[in-house]
Amino acid sequence: MKESSMKESSGGGFFRRWLAGKDLTREDLPRKERPAGRFWTKNRVETARMVVRTLLAGFFAVLFLLPIILTVTNSLMTPQEISANYGMIFAKRNGVRVFISETVNLKFIPDIVSFGQYFKVLILSPEYLMKFWNSFIYVVPIVVFQLAVASLASYGFARYRGRVREVIFFAYIILMLMPYQVTLVPNYLVANWLHIMDTRWAIWLPGIFSPFAVYMLTKYMRRIPRSIYEAAEIDGAGEWQIFTQICLPNCRGGLASIAILLFIDYWNMVEQPLILLTNDQLHPLSVFLSRINADEISLAFAVAVIYMVLPMMVFLYGEEYLVEGIVYQGGIKE
Repeated sequence: MKESSMKESSGGGFFRRWLAGKDLTREDLPRKERPAGRFWTKNRVETARMVVRTLLAGFFAVLFLLPIILTVTNSLMTPQEISANYGMIFAKRNGVRVFISETVNLKFIPDIVSFGQYFKVLILSPEYLMKFWNSFIYVVPIVVFQLAVASLASYGFARYRGRVREVIFFAYIILMLMPYQVTLVPNYLVANWLHIMDTRWAIWLPGIFSPFAVYMLTKYMRRIPRSIYEAAEIDGAGEWQIFTQICLPNCRGGLASIAILLFIDYWNMVEQPLILLTNDQLHPLSVFLSRINADEISLAFAVAVIYMVLPMMVFLYGEEYLVEGIVYQGGIKE
């Protein structure tokens, strides 16, 4: 009994009890390490754990924010300073890109604050601003009309069940799980057959009829209790009234969260414009960021900051809806 009690009072028993969340007293420590008086209580242990969790969360938050901070601060540097810090990354020898032979100098604080890059991007070179508006013109119609199409299709899948509908819905799931690179060749062939290559419709049509929103909205709508539909039918409501006055209001959080995800996804698209659009004037800003040249390093940071503003505003504005839609999935409680 004495040996077991000694083992229990050793450091291993102390940490096991601390991790288990039990009340700790001075008797849990080895005799030589026992403090005089009372030891930690359970509330203090929970407070210490909360502090540790907060510090870890803060550390990872700062770690994830470092690229954004680096981009914003470097956009305020002069072209000469940026070239001196990162020019070796884009160095070429005889037209061929070579490996980096020098250490890249990551700087967060510019030696001289300069807004020349923003002036050149926004005033002197309107092509970058036009590509920004190209991104906006592509994304907004895709988000709006994809939600419209998905709302009608999801209502049909959620309201009425059947073997044929389940097979079609399973096909939607298979298409959603496929990477876009798999469906890019069929999209190219269909766009060529419809004679819409090198037009905005080549980007709009595949995006509007994407299966992602249909799958997500169907899951949200299926959480609405059938008793609500039956009560509306007893009161004399038609299908359109049930859809617009009952189904859509209950899926408001889901619609908002899906809209945010769609906006961010299509805002960052690169493969679709590169394959379906041969005219550089129709390319969005994301394509420019994927084709950074050695002479445009200083502009790339400024363009990246401008490119990040709109998605960040959309995310910060709809963060509450995004969390509500993901966690509660429609917020329907029976």
